[in-house]
Amino acid sequence: MPRGLLRALTGGHGRPLAASLLALMMVLSLYPDLPPMAQVRMALFDGYQKALPRKRTSAPAVIVAIDEKSLQDLGQWPWPRTTVAEIIDAIASNGPAAIGVDVLMPELDRMSPASIAGLVERMDTRLARRLAQLPSNDSVLAATLRRSPVALGIAGVEHSQPGARPRSAPFRVKGSDPAPHLRHFAGTLRSLEMLDAAAPGHGLLSVDPSGGVVRRVPLLASVDGVLTPALSMEVLRLALGLPGFVVAADADRVEGMGVGEVFVPTNADGTVWVHFGPHDEDRFVSAVDVLQGRVDPEQLRDKIALVGATGLGLLDYQTIPTGERIPGIEIHAQILEGIFEGSLLQRPLFMEKLERLMMLAGGLVLILAVPVVKPRAAALMFAVLVASLMAAGFALYQWKLMLADVAWPAVACLVVFGAMLTGTLAEADRQRRALRQALQTEREEAAKAAGELEAAQRIQMGMLPPSSAKFYRDARFSLQALIEPAKSVGGDLYDFFKLDDDRLFFMVGDVAGKGLPASIFMAVSKALYKSAALRLEHGADIGGVMRAANREIARDNPEMLFVTVFAGILDLGSGELSWCNAGHDAPLCLRPGRREPVRMAGEAGPPLCVIEHFEYAAQRYRLQPGEALCLFTDGVTEAMNAAGELYGRQRLAGVLESAAGSTDAVQLVNAIRDDVRSFVRDTERSDDLTILVLRWNGGLR
Repeated sequence: MPRGLLRALTGGHGRPLAASLLALMMVLSLYPDLPPMAQVRMALFDGYQKALPRKRTSAPAVIVAIDEKSLQDLGQWPWPRTTVAEIIDAIASNGPAAIGVDVLMPELDRMSPASIAGLVERMDTRLARRLAQLPSNDSVLAATLRRSPVALGIAGVEHSQPGARPRSAPFRVKGSDPAPHLRHFAGTLRSLEMLDAAAPGHGLLSVDPSGGVVRRVPLLASVDGVLTPALSMEVLRLALGLPGFVVAADADRVEGMGVGEVFVPTNADGTVWVHFGPHDEDRFVSAVDVLQGRVDPEQLRDKIALVGATGLGLLDYQTIPTGERIPGIEIHAQILEGIFEGSLLQRPLFMEKLERLMMLAGGLVLILAVPVVKPRAAALMFAVLVASLMAAGFALYQWKLMLADVAWPAVACLVVFGAMLTGTLAEADRQRRALRQALQTEREEAAKAAGELEAAQRIQMGMLPPSSAKFYRDARFSLQALIEPAKSVGGDLYDFFKLDDDRLFFMVGDVAGKGLPASIFMAVSKALYKSAALRLEHGADIGGVMRAANREIARDNPEMLFVTVFAGILDLGSGELSWCNAGHDAPLCLRPGRREPVRMAGEAGPPLCVIEHFEYAAQRYRLQPGEALCLFTDGVTEAMNAAGELYGRQRLAGVLESAAGSTDAVQLVNAIRDDVRSFVRDTERSDDLTILVLRWNGGLR
């Protein structure tokens, strides 16, 4: 690894953590079958097919459906084997290239003459003897199978079938033995031996739905060590009139399967990803219509006819990635269409390496770029990166028929971006605190030497309104405020005044900093905020005030300071409170008749001067008569004693709860102040302390 890149990855801003997480994701990508990864991948691949299903451009197969119409005309299933023979003869008379039967017939036909003879023997012995001499229905069907290019379906099972004779077209193997890589079945469930032996072809019907969805289908499998083709490939062999198949494999995987000039690349395990299109009624003709000659012979001539059940009562329906449930026989038809159109989906050998490369490249870009760009640019970069991954995945699917798992690289980028953003913000906060502390110490010492801090304190305190609102002589509310700077001057502020006879404005704020810089910024912030509030038009809300104040305060802020603010406008007549929170601690509500205080619920925006054009929105709350609000700065909750313990919100709530019998503003402020002093004792305070309690007495004067 280049030395410069190594230095960048081991630097600050969360890079070591992000690099470690990226390495972990790369290792996990080596195990693609882990459940979380596999589920996300399959959902993505299904999404490709739902968004862009295959458009059918060929019709090599026609489905002769055992449908509701056929069941109504010919009776319930299973039909007599003579009826099945008549249908196959009717299909064969139209000149199909081959016939595939997706129906298992493992037992003797109960409707054969010999079976019926046993039922009527007691009633008519002569009739029973005549019936017993007739050929069985199974033998009639067997004769039909011998003279037609028919492939019977067989089902793979996990246990061997005693006496079952494996029948399969021969395979010529190019390269290594493919059997170790294939889906293995211990045995097969076949039709009756008489029928099975008569049929020229035999093909597997078995599929393994993943999560209940058919996505991949084996073109060949190993049945007790015997290579066996899928029904779709077997009918293709019969249609081409060829004796067997070719399979290519190496030591690590199956490469593909061919018949004649048709070669189909497969996955390593001999399966193919089917490119599904929507269910199409044009693929189907009714079995009863074929039997009764109501089908145009051109629909079947030189086509592969697939006989299968589609009637709802026969329960042969499968879910495909597009979300539809289609008859199982239609899956074989769509496989044949995919082979003829060359539209089967692929996951080439290089795809997993390409996906890991995308993951690595995306993660490194974020690790290197996030700390050196602005947060908004970093978020845009992440969004563009994820969008590019998704676009690349869809492009490969649409134009190259390749399935690319871009979901896992996108998840890896999300994890890396989260780690980098957290580390960058933590580093920025640490640097800001260190810089603020150094700047505060330097300027405070200079101010003390010049005697400026004392004057600054007098000026600062003189700018604040009186600590009580009694001078308004309004019985509808009472208000008490307290501010105690940690140093000679501080960055906390409060304000309150009437906007008109029925509206009271109030606020509490905390500048990010202490000492002289914070006090200057506090004075500017208070003046600009009050100016914005006084310009408030009647009917406008506190959100507009917050937005205007944010723009004004951020305009001239060379020190890049910011201030948290909680502000509200109280309708003294109704108790309706319109409030807005810019990164400040939410106030506590003390309701009459309730001991424990309640934290005011709602959303908070960022502090002022953090995002210049943030759209602060007003929120509303209705006070009950006698209800009080307690606003405070972090100088209360973060007050520290000699043991290094924080005062905390829980202790503050306990003080308010102990004073729950009274919501008098003065008593509450004094109770909090005295408890904080008792907790801190002689420990030097690290932050300013500000408290404001507002009690609404009701709408009557």
